[in-house]
Amino acid sequence: MITFEQLKETIERKDALGRYLDIDSKRVEVEEEELRTHVPDFWEHQKEAQAQMKKVKELHQWIDGYDEIDKAVGELSLAWDFLKEGLVEESELDTMYADVISKLEAMELRNMLRREEDSLGAVLKINSGAGGTESQDWASMLMRMYLRWCESKGYKTAIANILEGDEAGIKSVTIEVDGPFAYGYLKSENGVHRLVRVSPYNAQGKRMTSFASVFVTPLVDDTIEVKVEPALLSWDTFRSGGAGGQNVNKVESGVRLRYQFTDPYTGEKEEILIENTETRDQPKNKENAMRQLRSILYDKELQHRLAEQRKIEDGKMKIEWGSQIRSYVFDDRRVKDHRTNWQTSDVNGVMDGDLDGFIKAYLMEFAAEGDNA
Repeated sequence: MITFEQLKETIERKDALGRYLDIDSKRVEVEEEELRTHVPDFWEHQKEAQAQMKKVKELHQWIDGYDEIDKAVGELSLAWDFLKEGLVEESELDTMYADVISKLEAMELRNMLRREEDSLGAVLKINSGAGGTESQDWASMLMRMYLRWCESKGYKTAIANILEGDEAGIKSVTIEVDGPFAYGYLKSENGVHRLVRVSPYNAQGKRMTSFASVFVTPLVDDTIEVKVEPALLSWDTFRSGGAGGQNVNKVESGVRLRYQFTDPYTGEKEEILIENTETRDQPKNKENAMRQLRSILYDKELQHRLAEQRKIEDGKMKIEWGSQIRSYVFDDRRVKDHRTNWQTSDVNGVMDGDLDGFIKAYLMEFAAEGDNA
């Protein structure tokens, strides 16, 4: 059973969070921002209106989240008093305490996400590494892991494009994740993920090592300005793949976008290639592909800012985009993050989407450094 000291500490922690978030100021601010949405011609300027509504929504997320914690702590204090009168069981009190701590930790973690792009959705792309079926199977396992994590957070997901493996698994997949702070949390997953296991595809039952890379970019919305040069765009269309028979798409609804990008800082040229087969509606797929392109261009600018910040901090920031970040060793029952050294023996839990420990460790170590960029 929780002690009185734990209850007291929880109340103090809640009060400190309220002061740190400056909730009272946010309540005044949200009233002022909501008044701006009541002017008669508010929706005549669509983009500005969407940006304003987004600002109001984000303020409410902080206020409502804190109010939920405040209410839960109040109920916990009341339950403590009822316990003395025999009106509440000890097990009920412990359950309420665990719920309050979980809510507090979630809000404290979100408070680490202060950069402009952190509040956005995310585009998550997984590519299998060299190694054929084994690596393709690993990529599909990672896809399931992230989809389960998104489901646990209440995020909406859409598979924008998927390339199936030759025998099993996938060669690549692009997933759009829509939900508050999805990018802020998932940016910790950027890099190479390494699997060590006894392979079911190896007749000798040997221990195999496989790799898959994960790339995460912010999912930009219409309120964010990203410059796209129409003259540098070209399109192809193709028939989306299917299982055969009635499932074959006989219309060229799949789209392939090519964008000839020149880095404004280095002058380097590259072709950005995006494929989208999300729907059977070609115009909708084109719209989705353009949104992914804008997300990629936005991310390139962010990476430039991060690179400049790393120079300023003289290499203090340890994270290297694209480096090997985590090892999943199945027979040793161990998943370890090489950047933070955070690890767990709950391999099954991780593969079922329990990534919060890794995400929290990453943000605690790197969020403060990134905030100054």
